[in-house]
Amino acid sequence: MTIEPIESGSEDLVTQNIAALKALFPEAFTEGKIDFDVLKQLLGGTVDEREEKYGLNWHGKRRARQLALTPSTGTLLPCPEDSVDWDTTQNLMIEGDNLEVLKLLQKSYAGKVKLIYIDPPYNTGKDFVYPDDFRDNIKNYLELTGQTEGGRQVGSNTEASGRFHTDWLNMIYPRLKLAKTLLEANGIICVNVDDTELSSASKVLNELFGEENFLGRIVRATGTTTGQDSGGLGKSFDYILVFGRDPDTALSGIPLDEDDEQRFQGQDDRGKYSTLQLRKTGNADRREDRPSMFYPISSPDGISVLPIGPGGYESRWRFGPERYQESLDNDLIVWKQVARNGTLSWTPYVKYYLEGRTKRPSPLWDDIDGNKKATIEIRELFGDKAFNNPKPIQLISRLIQLSFGEQKQGIVLDFFAGSGTTGHAVLNYNNLFRANLQFILVQLPEPFDENSAEQKIATQIIDTIGKPRNIAELTKERLRRGGTKIKSENPLFQGDTGFRVFKLASSNIQAWNTDAAHLESSLLKNAEHLVQGRTEQDVLYELLLKLGLDLCTPLETKTIAAKTVYLVGKGRLIACLDNKIDHGAVAPLAQGLIDWHSSLGTPKDATIIFRDSAFVDDVTKTNLAETLKQAGLTNLRSL
Repeated sequence: MTIEPIESGSEDLVTQNIAALKALFPEAFTEGKIDFDVLKQLLGGTVDEREEKYGLNWHGKRRARQLALTPSTGTLLPCPEDSVDWDTTQNLMIEGDNLEVLKLLQKSYAGKVKLIYIDPPYNTGKDFVYPDDFRDNIKNYLELTGQTEGGRQVGSNTEASGRFHTDWLNMIYPRLKLAKTLLEANGIICVNVDDTELSSASKVLNELFGEENFLGRIVRATGTTTGQDSGGLGKSFDYILVFGRDPDTALSGIPLDEDDEQRFQGQDDRGKYSTLQLRKTGNADRREDRPSMFYPISSPDGISVLPIGPGGYESRWRFGPERYQESLDNDLIVWKQVARNGTLSWTPYVKYYLEGRTKRPSPLWDDIDGNKKATIEIRELFGDKAFNNPKPIQLISRLIQLSFGEQKQGIVLDFFAGSGTTGHAVLNYNNLFRANLQFILVQLPEPFDENSAEQKIATQIIDTIGKPRNIAELTKERLRRGGTKIKSENPLFQGDTGFRVFKLASSNIQAWNTDAAHLESSLLKNAEHLVQGRTEQDVLYELLLKLGLDLCTPLETKTIAAKTVYLVGKGRLIACLDNKIDHGAVAPLAQGLIDWHSSLGTPKDATIIFRDSAFVDDVTKTNLAETLKQAGLTNLRSL
């Protein structure tokens, strides 16, 4: 019985893809390698080998795709001191490069996110573009945020660079590719852009999500007009591209407004109602479209009535005979005498009720708060304008409503969190609708721009709380103040207004790195597999990511044989990260672990983890493994 080591690095997506392909087409593999000629034959010869084909291509696309598949060498370090209600909250605020964070979240959150909303850089020439380093993105991230020496200067992306759209596409493509795998089967992604990258974003989303999953383009009135000094039209709108994860995905309706409710003038014991002509109107309204829905029905005076359209053509009813009879029996059919050609004739209508009714949203959103309102929302929290171009809470709330409908639970992800509007909107939505939605926000700790008036104000705000001068700190502070404001204004609200903070860092597990010229010193250096200075809690949360457990999974501790043992997810993970396990500790430690696990009533596939360097020798390790194996605990791993 052995204890298998845990490797550093996130999930290897390429290996997973190859394994999935092998499961589908085993005959396309020869000696462990893909035979692409055989694979093309198995696909029915549908692979287009011509160089010229329809699609969006740019310099660096292949590299961008590879960037999404390259495993991360990082982890997420817990920061309880920056958090609110660490022990009870289900919300996450992650500080780091969103590309690396999306990779790290793959195993724990794949297929679990209901709504992704992002407001990426518009690529106006002044905003931030992530210059990803294909070789080592963690090193790139540390340099960008000034955490290592030799930090690079992040300049603007101007059209004079010759790679204006290319740089933006190389930034957004791998992030969207990774984001797709996090969505539920009926999940929805909303991407906020302006005219600059509208065309490019549409094509990328079509490629990654499929044109058949396009749910619409929202045109949002910003409330301000820019570009009036140019030779063209000014800009008063931005756009939200909405895609579903799968073809069956549908948006929920939105509540009716006062004008809509005016239509419901009828009243019976079921409530207010309006009526709709029983004859189908508009498209597909002819008899040949649905022949089974052309049939006679009897009017109040016994006259047989057929669905005849204007001009005398044969039309059809909205539903068939069986449903008509059911509606008639339930008092849902209303007959009205309507004047036609100077005479009154009976016309049937069907009732529909106000209660619980919603409507399909228009793609033009000029009825919600604009950017000025969003600025006011920031002022109310911070006392001044502390952020450039924030989005209004009402915008995110409506997107949540369209995505969740009556659903009261689920995850909202925003990996370009900015000022934290999405998190604030989720807290506000939970309060208004007594929901229990969770948010995951990701924001790069981008240093404030000293040339920006708003960010000078933000710097002063962050200085007052003694935090580093970067946007991620502003995000966290908005969440703190937003949650406090909601609770103070709604004392009966008992929902979750907290959040756990994690920060991107290099892995706690040292990669094996030998120096052939100094082999002995290399072996001694790699004897301890964990990075010095990291805490047991740091290591524990990396284990959660590697084993696919939620970062808000409940955690328990217990002392067994004078050693601290952690239990996560009601027994799915048990970890003893003590620095020393000798011969005398084997029996009481093993028995304590067996008893604790047995008392939980959990399945016997629990993963049990030890620090490899803790064992005084291999005999001690083997004895402990064999004792646990005899009790049915066989999934043992070491760090």
